[in-house]
Amino acid sequence: MDKNIIKRNDLLAQKVIKGLESRNMSGYYVQTKEEAKDLALSLIQEESTVTMGGGMSVHEIGLVKALKEGNYQFIDRDEMEDKRKAMLMAYDADYFLASCNAITEDGVLVNIDGNANRVSAIAQGPKKVIFIVGMNKVCDDVDGAMKRARNVAAPINAQRFGLSTPCSKTGSCFNCKSPDTICCQFLITRFSRHQGRIHVILVNDTLGF
Repeated sequence: MDKNIIKRNDLLAQKVIKGLESRNMSGYYVQTKEEAKDLALSLIQEESTVTMGGGMSVHEIGLVKALKEGNYQFIDRDEMEDKRKAMLMAYDADYFLASCNAITEDGVLVNIDGNANRVSAIAQGPKKVIFIVGMNKVCDDVDGAMKRARNVAAPINAQRFGLSTPCSKTGSCFNCKSPDTICCQFLITRFSRHQGRIHVILVNDTLGF
């Protein structure tokens, strides 16, 4: 990565972290995927129950693999026949892992969801939530974050899941009411009432969509 981009991201990350702290959330910044994985593991107690939504960033840093191989009770919904049961188990988990569709420079998290299992667990339930967020997801403000979520993350995810939505065919949001839409629920996390619950690990890399 170009040194000027690294310097810019280093400075921007500190701004985001200050914003998170002002919102009762904890922020961290690392340079590599490996550092992100190690930091996340340091925040997760062994023998604890851990689960996640569909965050690609969590997989990309190798965290899922490490949890499965380590001394943790990892609930993998992809390996469970009863998907609804797996989703419900998330609400009582010790740790919920996620990425976000976008984050603002002043620390607001923006997420959209189809089934709402991910955004509902972020909002309430699991004792702690750990986000893995690439610096590619940082936006100026909530309006920019919403635009990113709807015009970047949503079309790519719709294509990834093979859904028949206007955005999967055109690459941009149509504010549709398609039966396949994944933009059913919008969650804007601007403050955490419970200190120490939400942790955001910013990574100086391009992660997720």
